[in-house]
Amino acid sequence: MSNRQDYTALRREYLANPLQHNMLNEDPVQQFALWLEKATEVSPDDATSMTLATASASGMPSARIVLLKHFGEEGFAWYTDYESQKGRELAENPQAELMFYWYGLERQVRVQGRVEKLSPAQGEQYFNERPFGSRLSAAASHQSLPVESREALERQVQVLTEQYPAEDLPRPERWGGYRLIPTAFEFWQGRANRLHDRFRYSLIDGSWKIERLQP
Repeated sequence: MSNRQDYTALRREYLANPLQHNMLNEDPVQQFALWLEKATEVSPDDATSMTLATASASGMPSARIVLLKHFGEEGFAWYTDYESQKGRELAENPQAELMFYWYGLERQVRVQGRVEKLSPAQGEQYFNERPFGSRLSAAASHQSLPVESREALERQVQVLTEQYPAEDLPRPERWGGYRLIPTAFEFWQGRANRLHDRFRYSLIDGSWKIERLQP
């Protein structure tokens, strides 16, 4: 008996309104802000979830969900352990792509660009704004490295809790922020019969060029 799982008959209809060139802001960051605002209204818990795709120096890709923490003309920022897999890959190859998917709106945004670390001061500020439990986890866990057991992690959290009863836990030097500085955006709107609307913004000589892509 075959163990093959077949989902070819599974279908989903897309019923969203059209996306036309004249509906787009000339600035992709402003266009993203409009779509994120709408996504936050529909699903505030998940609106800032994004897939971060990185690649090693050899070209092997990896992807994971992280949370967008702030964005603007200066870039799109998130925070993590610099020694994690994504941190190691960004050190080798400082380019990445972000992908946002908002199910209820049938919308997707891709953002490509180069990546650089945020300043230690920015990392310090955000680290100290986090709940104490989140700071404990960041300090106790050397992200992406093997660990003997969950109990070992919990013991390390307990050690730090006792060491910093006033909750004045310092930011580990290996923990901080990154920002992706965009060179390309793609805005995707699901449409009926899979004839989706796709628009790409490309940064050319300091200006954004917009073109429609085939679905």
